[in-house]
Amino acid sequence: MSNTLLIARRELAAYLRSPGGYIIAAAALLVNGLLFNTRAVGSGAKLSSQVLEHFLRDASGTTTVAAVLLAMRLFAEERQSGSLVLLYTSPVRDAEMVLGKFLAALCFLSASVLMSLYLPALIFINGKVSLGHIAGGYLGLLLVGAAALALGLLGSSLARNQLVAGILAALFIFVLFLCWHLSRVVEPPLGTVIAHFSMYEKHFFPFMRGLVQLSDVVYYLSVIYLALLASVRAIQTERWR
Repeated sequence: MSNTLLIARRELAAYLRSPGGYIIAAAALLVNGLLFNTRAVGSGAKLSSQVLEHFLRDASGTTTVAAVLLAMRLFAEERQSGSLVLLYTSPVRDAEMVLGKFLAALCFLSASVLMSLYLPALIFINGKVSLGHIAGGYLGLLLVGAAALALGLLGSSLARNQLVAGILAALFIFVLFLCWHLSRVVEPPLGTVIAHFSMYEKHFFPFMRGLVQLSDVVYYLSVIYLALLASVRAIQTERWR
């Protein structure tokens, strides 16, 4: 565990020292603010709960993009610079390496997501919304972001450069996004099974409405676990190649 925390601290310091992390966080906050004003608030009279739902739906997209941009450098950048060899020769297990990098990116992403809390707070100026609705929605955002980070980390563990890592991560996420639309044209029970793999409509939309369901939490935790496990296997394969 100490090695995991050391890796996490090292990666978090890398985000804080370089402008890249700040640029991604600032861009996500800017886009969230613009979408909140133009889509959630600026498109006619709505109930406060509808304004919050629309904001959370848009924020899930910006959170996903930010997660991919933060994660695609984790292994690919070190592979490009040659510093990954130092990690391979250090007394750090592959699982500790992967988990440490994931935790660092998750801490940075979570901080940037929570900084947008002022946006739903603006609803209280002219309306009223449940604090539980906000809390449930932000739990969903953090879970979506963590799942996207894990998939981005998997792409980074497989790719030789950051561009390819980003493309792979986007492909993984697109497949999970496509599952819902595919399930609409496939007859049950196969369509019902495919729908359960949907990353947004099936599992995030309940959070968007303020509903926290154990099945949705388990889904995101499963995606995170499987993606991190696949990343460990990819690193192990490269280490012994």
